[in-house]
Amino acid sequence: MAEKKEHKIVSASTGEQVTAAAKKKPAIKEAAPVGNASSLRIGAIVLWVVAIIMEVLALLVVLGKFNMKFLPTLWQLILLLVLDLACVIIGAQLWKKANHIKPASEANPLKFWLWNNMGVIVCVIAFVPIIILMLTNRDLDKKTKAIATVVAVVALLIGGVASYDFNPVSEEQQTAAISALGDEEVYWAPFGKVYHTHEDCQALNQSDTLTAGTVEQAIASNRTRLCAFCAKRDEITGVVTDEADVSSYVPEETADPAA
Repeated sequence: MAEKKEHKIVSASTGEQVTAAAKKKPAIKEAAPVGNASSLRIGAIVLWVVAIIMEVLALLVVLGKFNMKFLPTLWQLILLLVLDLACVIIGAQLWKKANHIKPASEANPLKFWLWNNMGVIVCVIAFVPIIILMLTNRDLDKKTKAIATVVAVVALLIGGVASYDFNPVSEEQQTAAISALGDEEVYWAPFGKVYHTHEDCQALNQSDTLTAGTVEQAIASNRTRLCAFCAKRDEITGVVTDEADVSSYVPEETADPAA
């Protein structure tokens, strides 16, 4: 059997390394604050409103009704589109964070879809109108129209990908995970997408540093699924797991010491 890898454990609450002795006790007795979903949503909405304002200003530049005289028209459009993109992306990150703290229920499919795709919807609203206007406007010179349109299309693609939640979670999934594990300490790797109930899980052998916290913290950190190996090891059911092949899993107590 492969030698177990020693890990450095970092507390999700304090950011400090947890000693071996401290690891034996739950790092967090009660669910630690993971952020205020309402505040994050308000921040996202404010940024998205600013993004739409940037788009409106770009539309006015194209129509010749707004002009920053210290910049050529092309650079005005590029500046406004870049600011538009920045606000869209930052707003989307705040919104996705809020969704992982207080997710929508799957009981209302429309709301669940809207809540998890709001960033992409805003991104479309923030760029498609300006793209259409630039393509149909006959007053812009060809060079300005071509370059600005390409910038807008690229911004739309970048913003759409950055705004999409590739790892959504529902209220039901979050509740099931918290119910199954409670305040039990879980672990996750810096670039992983799942959380683990054991820091010596075979799936973590390539990770030198882990973060420790509650399930609530793990989900808020975009680790929305339980490791399939850990689920089998602890015989946990009713919780969303990853799609790892656990057929090779051998419980420690039955493993051959000479292997």
